[in-house]
Amino acid sequence: MTHKAELLRKIRERTATVGVVGLGYVGLPFAVEKAKIGFQVIGVEQNPVRAEKVNRGENYIQDVKDEELRELVAEGLIRAETDFARVPEMDVIVICVPTPLTKNLTPDLQYVERVTREIAKRLRPGQLVSLESTTYPGTTEEVMLPILEGSGLKADQDFFLVHSPERVDPGNKRYTTRNICKVVGGVGPNSLEVGVAFYSQTVERVIPVSSAKVAELVKVFENTFRAVNIALVNELALLCDRMGLNVWEVLEAAFTKPFGIMPFWPGPGVGGHCIPVDPHYLEWKAKELNFNTHFIALAGEINRRMPEFVKDKAIRILNRLGVAPSRSKILVLGVAYKRDIDDYRESPAIEVIKLLMAEGAEVCYHDPYIPQFQSEGLTMESQELTEELLRSQDLVIITTDHSNIDYQWVVANAKHVFDTRNATKGVREYRERITLL
Repeated sequence: MTHKAELLRKIRERTATVGVVGLGYVGLPFAVEKAKIGFQVIGVEQNPVRAEKVNRGENYIQDVKDEELRELVAEGLIRAETDFARVPEMDVIVICVPTPLTKNLTPDLQYVERVTREIAKRLRPGQLVSLESTTYPGTTEEVMLPILEGSGLKADQDFFLVHSPERVDPGNKRYTTRNICKVVGGVGPNSLEVGVAFYSQTVERVIPVSSAKVAELVKVFENTFRAVNIALVNELALLCDRMGLNVWEVLEAAFTKPFGIMPFWPGPGVGGHCIPVDPHYLEWKAKELNFNTHFIALAGEINRRMPEFVKDKAIRILNRLGVAPSRSKILVLGVAYKRDIDDYRESPAIEVIKLLMAEGAEVCYHDPYIPQFQSEGLTMESQELTEELLRSQDLVIITTDHSNIDYQWVVANAKHVFDTRNATKGVREYRERITLL
């Protein structure tokens, strides 16, 4: 029996051992989905605190159900390790590690390269390696493939290699790991066949594409599409501010058109692990080909400008209220990068806090999902949201529109509210206390 046939048999019978490298927002939900249908899952998590939590059945990812993880760990279907010693036991190895940017907005593939080298040291015939981390087109074939073939094994013959970009949307109750279509591209036809067979076990619809490069470009385009359209409405918000118009009213009316338009909303900036990062991967790759991606560069510039705009408008509001910014007290509501999640990666709210502090303001925050955050030397703890706290602040800035906050109550007790998310849309009383983005 060939390596491909044997691996396909294990996948279809669900006797294959699945390795998941990186048990974060992508990796842990993925591991749980595979274990739920009977696959033996070995997680490689180099953060020992996280690994220990997994092995105790303690959940730390919002999109994973506590009881499901506990049961799967108790049944022996999920186990976390802090090193790569068990790679030879794995039939499938799924890589879900970060792909950040450097300070110069260039790709930082150190985690992908490090993991690939560790796998290459232990690679054996008949294994499937899948990269799910978002990256520029060419990473799988140009970076990973040479490292893996350095083992002496041949891709698409001895082992199989695919790129299948994650499409996780933290906090989304409707679209999950199981029902979001999965794109798969292989370095050859055998790799593609094995990759599609593997993902088809838990994903309702798998979309095969002609190469790993196509799969890589699919993901960065998806997030670039969002970044460009968010930049468009952010720029409209800047224009409406100059014109004295309500950008939310303009957009809500525009989005009533039943064709030819799609809703996107402005805000204090963009955050998370995708939109602020992924378009720059494509921008960087394009420069290798002597091609300038003007839309991407401009969108990034506009979106990065928004925290500064929020700070400037907050200062204007304070001046109008007769409060010196350098002696002001400001409460920021929400530091998560989007509503109802506990993730503050690249959150524009944190940048707003830093900018206000640089102006001399005394800033505190409340976020029901994030009791504490650390960012480049700044450590802050969430304050209890009370009438006393609200009344003691010169300005409340809503930077994340969490749905479990009573905004009518906030407005009723605050001196003034600067709403960057239109969270106060339903508030009817004390509208004079509200300034919108």
